Amino acid sequence: MTEGPADQPDQPQYVLRLYVTGSTARSARAIENMRRICEDHLEGRYDLEVVDIYQNPTATIEQQIIAAPTLVKLLPSPLRRIIGDLSNKEKVLAGLDIHLQLDKQLADEG
Repeated sequence: MTEGPADQPDQPQYVLRLYVTGSTARSARAIENMRRICEDHLEGRYDLEVVDIYQNPTATIEQQIIAAPTLVKLLPSPLRRIIGDLSNKEKVLAGLDIHLQLDKQLADEG
């Protein structure tokens, strides 16, 4: 499943892939947490694909996924992996370099 086109050229487009294990409670939490973070901080600038590793086991080999849930940030560079249910919002934002982007914007505006 893919969500969210980007129409803001001055902002980076985030390409994210979330690997989950079926419809477990932990997978559902990870999906909900990531959707909330994307809507709150990346509105209109993200493409989130959810991959069920039970339905697509070859995807784990391609991205070297060893645990689930795992979020992979493909773009913008550098590639990052975050493992867990993504409930620690501050760590997820830091892993996605969102704080750095906001700090840079504030410095450019000030």
